[in-house]
Amino acid sequence: MTAFLRFQDLTKSYYEGDVQRIVLQNAHAEFQSGEITAIVGKSGSGKSTLLNLISGIDEPDSGQIWVDGRELSALPERDRTFFRRARIGFVFQFYNLIPTLTVGENVTLPLELNQVPRPFARKKAEGMLEAVGLLDRWDTFPEKLSGGEQQRVTLARALVHDPLLILADEPTGNLDEETGAQVMSMLTRLTREQHRTLLMVTHSMEAASHADRVLRLSHGQLLAER
Repeated sequence: MTAFLRFQDLTKSYYEGDVQRIVLQNAHAEFQSGEITAIVGKSGSGKSTLLNLISGIDEPDSGQIWVDGRELSALPERDRTFFRRARIGFVFQFYNLIPTLTVGENVTLPLELNQVPRPFARKKAEGMLEAVGLLDRWDTFPEKLSGGEQQRVTLARALVHDPLLILADEPTGNLDEETGAQVMSMLTRLTREQHRTLLMVTHSMEAASHADRVLRLSHGQLLAER
Protein backbone atom coordinates (compact mmCIF):
# COMPACT_ATOMS: atom_id res chain seq x y z
CA MET A 1 0.00 0.00 0.00
CA THR A 2 1.37 3.41 -0.99
CA ALA A 3 1.66 5.73 1.99
CA PHE A 4 -0.53 8.84 1.94
CA LEU A 5 2.20 10.89 3.62
CA ARG A 6 5.85 9.98 3.67
CA PHE A 7 9.21 11.61 3.99
CA GLN A 8 12.74 10.32 3.78
CA ASP A 9 16.21 11.57 4.64
CA LEU A 10 14.62 14.71 6.07
CA THR A 11 17.21 17.03 7.57
CA LYS A 12 16.69 20.50 9.03
CA SER A 13 19.03 22.68 11.08
CA TYR A 14 19.10 26.23 12.36
CA TYR A 15 21.85 28.57 13.34
CA GLU A 16 21.73 30.15 16.79
CA GLY A 17 24.44 32.73 16.46
CA ASP A 18 27.42 30.79 15.14
CA VAL A 19 26.15 27.48 16.48
CA GLN A 20 24.36 25.07 14.16
CA ARG A 21 21.52 23.17 15.87
CA ILE A 22 20.32 20.07 14.01
CA VAL A 23 16.60 19.54 14.61
CA LEU A 24 15.97 16.66 12.19
CA GLN A 25 18.63 14.37 10.80
CA ASN A 26 17.82 11.92 7.98
CA ALA A 27 14.37 11.39 9.48
CA HIS A 28 11.95 9.08 7.69
CA ALA A 29 8.38 7.88 8.28
CA GLU A 30 5.22 6.79 6.47
CA PHE A 31 1.58 7.47 7.31
CA GLN A 32 -1.45 5.77 5.80
CA SER A 33 -4.61 7.50 4.65
CA GLY A 34 -7.12 7.79 7.50
CA GLU A 35 -4.49 7.18 10.17
CA ILE A 36 -4.30 9.30 13.33
CA THR A 37 -0.72 9.66 14.54
CA ALA A 38 0.66 11.49 17.56
CA ILE A 39 4.28 12.63 17.76
CA VAL A 40 5.61 13.25 21.24
CA GLY A 41 8.92 14.66 22.36
CA LYS A 42 10.59 17.15 24.62
CA SER A 43 10.18 20.87 24.09
CA GLY A 44 12.58 22.01 21.41
CA SER A 45 12.89 18.53 19.90
CA GLY A 46 11.67 19.74 16.51
CA LYS A 47 8.01 18.66 16.55
CA SER A 48 6.65 21.99 15.28
CA THR A 49 9.50 22.23 12.75
CA LEU A 50 8.43 18.86 11.35
CA LEU A 51 4.85 20.09 10.84
CA ASN A 52 6.13 23.23 9.14
CA LEU A 53 8.15 21.09 6.74
CA ILE A 54 5.26 18.73 5.99
CA SER A 55 2.93 21.67 5.30
CA GLY A 56 5.46 23.37 3.03
CA ILE A 57 5.67 26.47 5.23
CA ASP A 58 9.37 25.74 5.67
CA GLU A 59 11.87 23.93 3.44
CA PRO A 60 14.18 21.11 4.52
CA ASP A 61 17.94 21.34 4.15
CA SER A 62 17.70 18.00 2.36
CA GLY A 63 15.26 15.14 1.91
CA GLN A 64 11.89 14.61 0.24
CA ILE A 65 8.26 14.89 1.38
CA TRP A 66 5.32 13.33 -0.47
CA VAL A 67 1.67 14.10 0.31
CA ASP A 68 -1.03 12.24 -1.62
CA GLY A 69 1.45 11.28 -4.32
CA ARG A 70 2.88 14.77 -4.85
CA GLU A 71 6.44 15.60 -3.93
CA LEU A 72 5.73 18.70 -1.90
CA SER A 73 9.43 19.38 -1.34
CA ALA A 74 9.94 19.75 -5.11
CA LEU A 75 7.23 22.39 -5.61
CA PRO A 76 8.03 26.12 -5.83
CA GLU A 77 6.78 28.26 -2.94
CA ARG A 78 3.69 29.53 -4.80
CA ASP A 79 2.54 25.99 -5.62
CA ARG A 80 3.20 24.86 -2.04
CA THR A 81 0.99 27.70 -0.83
CA PHE A 82 -1.88 26.67 -3.10
CA PHE A 83 -1.47 23.03 -2.11
CA ARG A 84 -1.51 23.95 1.57
CA ARG A 85 -4.67 26.05 1.22
CA ALA A 86 -6.51 23.33 -0.65
CA ARG A 87 -5.30 20.14 0.99
CA ILE A 88 -4.13 20.87 4.55
CA GLY A 89 -6.01 21.96 7.66
CA PHE A 90 -4.27 23.41 10.72
CA VAL A 91 -5.09 23.30 14.43
CA PHE A 92 -2.86 25.50 16.59
CA GLN A 93 -2.21 25.63 20.32
CA PHE A 94 -3.10 29.32 20.53
CA TYR A 95 -6.05 29.09 18.11
CA ASN A 96 -4.73 31.72 15.63
CA LEU A 97 -8.24 33.05 15.03
CA ILE A 98 -8.37 36.50 13.44
CA PRO A 99 -9.68 38.79 16.20
CA THR A 100 -11.31 41.31 13.85
CA LEU A 101 -13.41 38.60 12.17
CA THR A 102 -16.48 36.96 13.65
CA VAL A 103 -16.65 33.22 14.29
CA GLY A 104 -18.51 32.73 11.01
CA GLU A 105 -16.03 34.83 9.07
CA ASN A 106 -13.06 32.95 10.55
CA VAL A 107 -14.50 29.59 9.52
CA THR A 108 -15.51 30.82 6.07
CA LEU A 109 -12.04 32.27 5.34
CA PRO A 110 -10.35 29.05 4.06
CA LEU A 111 -13.18 28.61 1.56
CA GLU A 112 -12.90 32.21 0.38
CA LEU A 113 -9.14 31.76 -0.12
CA ASN A 114 -9.97 28.75 -2.29
CA GLN A 115 -12.48 30.90 -4.23
CA VAL A 116 -15.53 28.91 -3.18
CA PRO A 117 -18.73 30.82 -4.07
CA ARG A 118 -20.05 32.75 -1.08
CA PRO A 119 -23.44 31.01 -0.67
CA PHE A 120 -21.81 27.56 -0.71
CA ALA A 121 -19.04 28.76 1.63
CA ARG A 122 -21.62 30.02 4.11
CA LYS A 123 -23.51 26.73 4.02
CA LYS A 124 -20.31 24.71 4.55
CA ALA A 125 -19.19 26.94 7.42
CA GLU A 126 -22.59 26.72 9.09
CA GLY A 127 -22.45 22.92 8.84
CA MET A 128 -19.01 22.75 10.46
CA LEU A 129 -19.96 25.13 13.26
CA GLU A 130 -23.05 23.04 13.90
CA ALA A 131 -20.80 19.95 14.08
CA VAL A 132 -18.73 21.58 16.85
CA GLY A 133 -21.79 22.95 18.63
CA LEU A 134 -21.17 26.65 17.98
CA LEU A 135 -23.50 27.65 15.16
CA ASP A 136 -25.25 30.03 17.56
CA ARG A 137 -21.98 32.00 17.92
CA TRP A 138 -21.74 32.87 14.20
CA ASP A 139 -21.68 36.64 14.78
CA THR A 140 -19.53 36.51 17.94
CA PHE A 141 -15.94 37.74 17.97
CA PRO A 142 -13.25 35.33 19.26
CA GLU A 143 -12.44 37.40 22.36
CA LYS A 144 -15.94 36.68 23.69
CA LEU A 145 -15.35 32.93 23.61
CA SER A 146 -13.73 30.66 26.18
CA GLY A 147 -10.50 28.87 25.30
CA GLY A 148 -12.34 25.63 24.62
CA GLU A 149 -14.85 27.39 22.37
CA GLN A 150 -12.06 29.10 20.45
CA GLN A 151 -10.36 25.77 19.87
CA ARG A 152 -13.64 24.28 18.62
CA VAL A 153 -13.89 27.16 16.13
CA THR A 154 -10.31 26.33 15.11
CA LEU A 155 -11.38 22.73 14.49
CA ALA A 156 -14.25 23.92 12.30
CA ARG A 157 -11.93 26.21 10.35
CA ALA A 158 -9.35 23.41 9.89
CA LEU A 159 -11.93 20.98 8.49
CA VAL A 160 -14.30 23.24 6.55
CA HIS A 161 -12.48 23.00 3.20
CA ASP A 162 -12.32 19.18 3.29
CA PRO A 163 -8.53 18.89 3.65
CA LEU A 164 -6.86 15.57 3.01
CA LEU A 165 -4.40 16.12 5.86
CA ILE A 166 -4.92 17.77 9.25
CA LEU A 167 -1.86 18.99 11.17
CA ALA A 168 -2.37 19.78 14.85
CA ASP A 169 0.33 21.52 16.90
CA GLU A 170 -0.31 20.98 20.64
CA PRO A 171 -4.10 21.09 20.12
CA THR A 172 -4.82 20.86 23.87
CA GLY A 173 -1.74 22.71 25.11
CA ASN A 174 -3.65 25.84 26.13
CA LEU A 175 -6.65 24.08 27.67
CA ASP A 176 -7.44 22.56 31.06
CA GLU A 177 -7.53 18.78 31.28
CA GLU A 178 -11.31 18.34 30.98
CA THR A 179 -11.70 20.80 28.10
CA GLY A 180 -8.66 19.32 26.36
CA ALA A 181 -10.19 15.84 26.53
CA GLN A 182 -13.43 17.15 25.02
CA VAL A 183 -11.57 18.90 22.19
CA MET A 184 -9.49 15.81 21.42
CA SER A 185 -12.59 13.61 21.32
CA MET A 186 -14.22 16.06 18.93
CA LEU A 187 -11.11 16.35 16.73
CA THR A 188 -10.62 12.60 16.37
CA ARG A 189 -14.36 11.96 15.84
CA LEU A 190 -14.63 14.56 13.07
CA THR A 191 -11.38 13.34 11.49
CA ARG A 192 -12.64 9.77 11.36
CA GLU A 193 -16.11 10.78 10.13
CA GLN A 194 -14.53 12.68 7.24
CA HIS A 195 -11.96 9.89 6.60
CA ARG A 196 -9.06 12.32 6.94
CA THR A 197 -5.47 11.80 8.03
CA LEU A 198 -4.41 13.51 11.26
CA LEU A 199 -0.86 14.15 12.41
CA MET A 200 -0.51 15.91 15.75
CA VAL A 201 2.40 16.85 17.93
CA THR A 202 1.76 17.00 21.65
CA HIS A 203 3.27 16.93 25.12
CA SER A 204 0.08 15.34 26.43
CA MET A 205 -0.05 11.57 26.72
CA GLU A 206 -3.82 11.93 27.22
CA ALA A 207 -4.06 13.58 23.79
CA ALA A 208 -1.71 10.97 22.33
CA SER A 209 -3.94 8.18 23.65
CA HIS A 210 -6.52 9.11 20.98
CA ALA A 211 -4.07 8.21 18.20
CA ASP A 212 -3.77 4.95 16.30
CA ARG A 213 0.02 5.21 16.54
CA VAL A 214 2.44 7.17 18.71
CA LEU A 215 5.94 8.16 17.56
CA ARG A 216 8.64 9.84 19.62
CA LEU A 217 10.90 12.48 18.17
CA SER A 218 14.32 12.11 19.75
CA HIS A 219 17.72 13.28 18.54
CA GLY A 220 16.29 14.19 15.15
CA GLN A 221 14.70 10.77 14.52
CA LEU A 222 11.16 9.43 14.77
CA LEU A 223 10.93 6.26 16.80
CA ALA A 224 7.92 3.98 17.33
CA GLU A 225 6.42 4.41 20.82
CA ARG A 226 3.77 1.78 20.34
